[in-house]
Amino acid sequence: MGPAPLFSDVACGPSDGFARWLRASDGVRLRIAAWGRDAPGGTVLLACGRTEYAEKYGRAAVDFRARGLATLAVDWRGQGLADRLHDHPRVGHVERFDAYQRDLDAVYTAALALDLPRPFFLLGHSMGGAIGLRALMRGLDVAAAVFTAPMWGILMPPLLRPAAWLVSAASRPLGLGGCFTPGKAGDGFVLQNAFEDNDLTSDPEMFAYMRHQLIEHPELVLNGPSLTWLHEALRELRDLARLPAPACPALTWLGTDERIVCPEAIRDRMAGWPGGRLELIEGARHEVMMERPAIRSRVFDMTAAHFRTHSSQPAPA
Repeated sequence: MGPAPLFSDVACGPSDGFARWLRASDGVRLRIAAWGRDAPGGTVLLACGRTEYAEKYGRAAVDFRARGLATLAVDWRGQGLADRLHDHPRVGHVERFDAYQRDLDAVYTAALALDLPRPFFLLGHSMGGAIGLRALMRGLDVAAAVFTAPMWGILMPPLLRPAAWLVSAASRPLGLGGCFTPGKAGDGFVLQNAFEDNDLTSDPEMFAYMRHQLIEHPELVLNGPSLTWLHEALRELRDLARLPAPACPALTWLGTDERIVCPEAIRDRMAGWPGGRLELIEGARHEVMMERPAIRSRVFDMTAAHFRTHSSQPAPA
């Protein structure tokens, strides 16, 4: 692991933040960032969503550190400062969805090598919720898990779903797998939409925080997904839905104004998760950790309490 850039000017994380390069087992270069390594209560392994990057969670790291937890965030392959996997660097692309498991394996190994505080906890947001769920099913060694608006289904009109399967499946044999999913070629969502039109948060200040990051550091921008990414994601979500929940204590957050991932898939999964708990947040959108202050306080308080409950260590003073 070598030193990597961390844009602390826009992350606004704890002052001890640092970043490292690491390699997945297939050689793809990833970036991780960590904050709060002296925290007494353990480390949150933050599996972020599609298009995201470590700096987006600087403020979340502040919230977790105030509750006794360190944070380790990752730039997945194809996004952030990790290796981009397409000739057009702003196409969100992977050849196989299970490649993200290589990334998470590398992150876990790095957390051990960096001697970050134990125990480890998983927090999966959006696409990271699908990656994290698969990792738990593979036996990821964490004490507990939390999911925020997990991508266990993609929200789309029922009549569009068969077309999405058909077009995405046909794209790779036709040499079109690297093309943008129709209608998704514009600049990253935060740059392309005004606050009034956004599906992420009802808090204008947090929306401005995300937007400022991408204006100041455009190398972090990622646009829409490729057709191959879409097909691989649909296959993975179909396969995950057929499997039983893992034996891991889980808390899942879902806003009632969710417009990106499928609420029904989340409800179905949590209804069949022994000991699992689903918390609904009235009026919240996709980014519950970046919502209005009262919502953020509730999310971070209850998330930290869930982790403490399932930790072998005493609650931090």
